Amino acid sequence: MARDRAELGAFLRGRRDRLSPMQARIEPFPGPRRVPGLRREELAVAAGLSPDYYSRLEQGRQANVSPEVLDALARALRLDDTERAHLHDLAAPGPRRRSAPARELAQRADPGLLRIMAALHDVPVLLLDHRGDVLARNALLRAVLGRPLEPGSSFLRYLFLDPVARERIVNWAVFAQAAVATLRMEAGRRLHDRRLHALVDELRATDGDVAAWWDDHAVRDYASVIKLIRHPEAGDLMFGIETVSPPNEPDQRLTIYTVEPDSPTARVLPILASWDADTADLS
Repeated sequence: MARDRAELGAFLRGRRDRLSPMQARIEPFPGPRRVPGLRREELAVAAGLSPDYYSRLEQGRQANVSPEVLDALARALRLDDTERAHLHDLAAPGPRRRSAPARELAQRADPGLLRIMAALHDVPVLLLDHRGDVLARNALLRAVLGRPLEPGSSFLRYLFLDPVARERIVNWAVFAQAAVATLRMEAGRRLHDRRLHALVDELRATDGDVAAWWDDHAVRDYASVIKLIRHPEAGDLMFGIETVSPPNEPDQRLTIYTVEPDSPTARVLPILASWDADTADLS
């Protein structure tokens, strides 16, 4: 429970610091300002709360928070739908979250998602669990990213700790920052997933970019993003990254590297696939 409340307080402080009185459409309190965004008292008034109650909430001293209070804070902080859901996740009582315990063991790839992957052999495809562990991938994914990424490996460790990722992904910072925001959303949904939080701690300790982006408290759901790859032989490639999660397996997501029809990337992918097949035959 203590960690739950600490995470909630940190998220509230982070969102409060980024919002000015003008953005919140409130009259600023008089006197010198020592904070970049809203004062605690200003946010409390904007949300219709007493300053003392809000202070206890931000300091982790308020045991229970009603959905109505959370919605009022979300409105005052101008949170989007993903941030609002994250706020509710952080404030949910510990026992309710433990009633659906996180999966500590490795997951099995969903058969339906594997069938979809088999049908998408002409584009790179990757199947991940909620911790970013690889459940399956096709040959083109390996050819494009330059690493095997076998089942059981961590895509997030590849992204942040493998120098090949920074070399190949042209817009690495944009893509990686979005990955951290998505990881924070997953961590908020699963405050008692020890393996997930151990991964977060590892990445924050070993990569300064992860630490800085994590401390920004940005969250985002899985959304379409552009990924630019500089392949050493095939040249520059452009993909639209789309994510599919079936209702029966919300902890798994199929990541599909889509391409525009008849684009330079679409034309070079069959060549990459044939190179990969030739390499496999020689190994």
